[in-house]
Order: sequence, then structure tokens, then C-alpha cells
Amino acid sequence: MGFDEVRERCGVVALYQPESSGDRLDRLAYYGLLALQHRGQDSAGIVVALDGRLFRHRGTGLVQDVFDESALNAAHATAAVGHVRYATAGGTGESNIQPLLGSTRAGHRFALAHNGNLLAVDDADDLAGRRHVDRTGEADADTPVLVRALSDQDGDTLAAMLAVLPRVSGAFSLAVATPDGLLAARDPNGFRPLCLGRLPGGGWITASETTALDAVGAAFLREVEPGELLSIGPHGVLSHRFASPAPSTCIFEYVYFARPDSMLNGRRVQQVRQAMGAALAHDAPAAADVVVPTPDTARPAALGYAAASGIPYAEALIRNTYVGRSFIMPADGERRHAVDLKLNAIPETVEGRRVVLIDDSVVRANTARAVVTKLRRAGAAEVHLRVASSPLRWPCFFGVDISTKHDLAARARSVPEVGQLIGADSIGYLSLEAMKRAIGGGRTCDGCFTGTYPLPLPLPLTTTATAGR
Repeated sequence: MGFDEVRERCGVVALYQPESSGDRLDRLAYYGLLALQHRGQDSAGIVVALDGRLFRHRGTGLVQDVFDESALNAAHATAAVGHVRYATAGGTGESNIQPLLGSTRAGHRFALAHNGNLLAVDDADDLAGRRHVDRTGEADADTPVLVRALSDQDGDTLAAMLAVLPRVSGAFSLAVATPDGLLAARDPNGFRPLCLGRLPGGGWITASETTALDAVGAAFLREVEPGELLSIGPHGVLSHRFASPAPSTCIFEYVYFARPDSMLNGRRVQQVRQAMGAALAHDAPAAADVVVPTPDTARPAALGYAAASGIPYAEALIRNTYVGRSFIMPADGERRHAVDLKLNAIPETVEGRRVVLIDDSVVRANTARAVVTKLRRAGAAEVHLRVASSPLRWPCFFGVDISTKHDLAARARSVPEVGQLIGADSIGYLSLEAMKRAIGGGRTCDGCFTGTYPLPLPLPLTTTATAGR
């Protein structure tokens, strides 16, 4: 995919420890968010529970931009919840920066962080197509609607979540801090990941990916199950079932979003991506001299392709890590400089050689076209693009920013036509069947590849996709 990124909704982390523990939960939450930075770079926030109260610090930008020493000063916090965000629903204003604060009618306060995308709470079809507009005129995100639904409930936060979550449709992995503990929940389909770990000092952590557990020295215990709500506090960890599970993990987590060192459904993502690359070598072989990855997420697939094909692997594209996703875009007449600033080719690796360029996915094809052009300028004799996933032809409604089918290069084009659009000598994709074999089986959500989704879509969306299996 290179820099033609599809953006994932968010990352969440939450921690609880007994008061006797000496660990600094605000700092551990900070470390956890750093490990989840790839899941969201628009904003970040942390809420800590201290002396029966909730304190919040949040802001726009990267985690290291939002927090400094003065913001991390809750030495005796018993609970913390953190969030990094991409704005796939709602605006990027401060009102939508999570965690969000709420209170039940009985006065039980909570801080909620959400990864996913809600379709409806009861019959609130505005979540699907007609967003609220707040006082600033900015479109409201879906998460505040969930917070309002919880705030309308009597009793404590656990009772509120048990009452509301069965009425919610869509993708949600939730991390919630209360003054005396944590709550964590995952939608019945388990679209987005959520895991549980044990802190060295005796506390608990839940996070979007196991890399956040590694960052704080926690031991991985298990994944939060689809349709499960955990309550964590002085009583330990209690499990509550609010819906029957119908697992449909997002297949794009394996393709692109999750860090390669994360574990998903018992498989290391790095190994899955290498298996996809090896399968791609069988599905779409190429006569070539060198296998080159598009940095950074395509490296495991390229290693797998090289090993299975016998074609040598080499790095020929170097990424400028100091040019972030929010850098100032060149003017309309200088769009190619966007890629020139972020990627540079090594001519000695490709000059006069037939190159197999490996990417994890192709979305709009703008960047793929620019990268192929860059390799040709560096002297490549041929450029054969191989994609370690199937053609993206449909939008996503469950937390991935694939918002419209009209932006997708493969939507109305055949595979050879996509290759012509990009300017490659040839193009090949991995079959969906091979993708699923690499993952290890099990039911997945692959609606962005097939147009068939695990959940019925509200009426505003049914004109763009089919629903159900």
C-alpha cells in the first residue's frame, strides 16, 4: 500500500492495579499508546482514576506531541484508559478526542475509549448516514452517541453497559475506566481486536494489540471474546456475556493494520504475512531478478514471496521516517513530490533488472503508480506488481476508512486494467482463499473484497453494498 494508506479507526489501552502497587499507570498508558501509534495519529488522550475522581488530558497529534512530563503526574492512579484516533467517523475537533467522559443517572462516572465504527444504537440510523451536528457545526462521531446511551441508564457503569451493548450494532472494542476499576467489551463479531494481560505488579491491562502489553512488560493471557464484557477491579476479572459470539475478525488487520509483532487469534501477524507472500508467489509468479517490498508493511510478504519463488530479496525503496502522514502536501501541480519526499529508490539495486514489487494492498492506485514510475526512473528494466491481498472493491462500515467504492482502483476495473492504470508490466493479486489459508482458517469479515458483510446494513448504506452471508 505504500503511502496510499487506508486508515484504521483507533487503538485503546486500559490498566488497573491495586493501590498497593508501585507502578505508574499514567506512564504505562503512555507506553501502551506509543506501541499503538500506528492505529491512529490524529489525536491521543489518557484518563486516570485518582482518589475516586477521573482526570483527563488529550490533544491533537502524535502521542509524544500530546503528553509531556507535566501531563504524566498521576503517581497513585488505580486505573487508566488511553486512546489514539483516526477520524473515520465524525470530525477531528477536540470534542471528538477520546477517551470521552460520561456519567450514569445514578452518578457513576466513566471514561470510554472506542475502536471500531457503530452502525446503530437501537434505531439511531444517523450513525449510518446522518450525523449529528454539534454547536461548532462539526459532524459528530458515533462514540458520543454510545456515551449518551450509557448516561441514560440507571445503576452503575457495568449495569449500564450490560443494558446498552445488546442494542448496539456495528464494530466496537471498548475500554472503560471507572473510579474503582475497568470494563472492556468486544462486539459479537469481534471485528476489531482486544486482548487481556497481567501486569508485573499484579494489575491488569486490556489493549487493542499485544504489542501494548509487551511495551509495559505485561503477560498476554487471552483475547477478549466476541460478545464478552469484562469487569476488572479489586475482585479480579469477571466475565459477562451480553451477546452470542459470531466471530468475524477483520481480515485487513492481518493484511495491513496490526503490527507484525502482534498476536491475533493465536497467530503472529509477521508469520501470517510471510505465508501470504509465499502463497502469492504460487498464485502470481513472475520472471524477475529481484523482489522489492514497498516499505514498511509489505516487507514480511516480500520475504515470503522471495523464499517461495527463489528470487533474491533486496531493499530498493527507502522511507523517510521523518515525513509524517500530516506533512504539508505539495500543490496540485507537484503531487509527485509527495512520494519523492517520502520514498527514495536505490538505483544500484534495480538498474537493468526485472523487479517484482510487493505491496500488501492497492487502494486508489495513486501511490502504486508513482512508485512504479520511481523504480523505472531508477533504471528498472521491468516492474511487476504483486499484491498480497485480493482486489479492494467495496467500502468498509466497521472501522476502516474505505469509505466509498468510487475511490477504489479495482472497483470497476479488471485486474489487467488496474495494472495498466498503475503502469506496471504485469500485476497479480493473492486470492481470497489463499488469504484465509494463510490466516489459518476461521470466519473473517472480508466485505471490502467481496461486498458481502456479516451484519445487515442500515438503509442509508444498502445502496452501496449487500448484507449478510
